[in-house]
Amino acid sequence: MMKSFGDMMKTAQKMQKQMSELQDKLQEHRYEATAGGDMVKAVVDGKQMLKELKLSPKALEEKDVTLLEDLIITAVGEAQRTSQEKMTEAYSKVTGGFNLPF
Repeated sequence: MMKSFGDMMKTAQKMQKQMSELQDKLQEHRYEATAGGDMVKAVVDGKQMLKELKLSPKALEEKDVTLLEDLIITAVGEAQRTSQEKMTEAYSKVTGGFNLPF
């Protein structure tokens, strides 16, 4: 049975409101990842924005700048991937599995 245009608009508005509320909620979540045996820890929010970066004193003892840069990139990237996966899962529940840009 075909829905009327009005019904489709109401459904779209409801979904938009749910997604907006979900974005606000996800922004409060924190996702953490480490690299180099916990020498580097990165924390991002639900929108993959870096919120915290911690370096252990051991990481600085190595005096290998290239290694430290790689560890930072790895930790941040992993935290962002985890955040993205959780956001995609949550959006999928709201959109009924449709892949919408967010």
